[in-house]
Amino acid sequence: MSITLTDRAAQQVAKQLKKRGKGLGLRLGVKRAGCSGFAYVVDFADELGENDRIFEAGGVKVIVKAGDLPLLEGLEIDYTREGISEAYRFSNPKAKGTCGCGESFSV
Repeated sequence: MSITLTDRAAQQVAKQLKKRGKGLGLRLGVKRAGCSGFAYVVDFADELGENDRIFEAGGVKVIVKAGDLPLLEGLEIDYTREGISEAYRFSNPKAKGTCGCGESFSV
């Protein structure tokens, strides 16, 4: 199983963690939501849970609950800037479709 970050995403996570002054890494998960069924949940992890799995890329950790891994296996996280918009972008080989607004995906 793998989850990867591009260099840009890893640099952004490191920058945000430094600015925040604490945190083990980026916490990534999914929840049922949106038009297509699932939405990504992104936050910072300050502690590890019993069922957490850790992936490292570019010197930062991505922490995922084991139950979310089937929907996230092979995911690549990028960070983009377009004009004044900045956002993490997800390339998920498990996603069979996304909604028009790009906030949710289906498997």
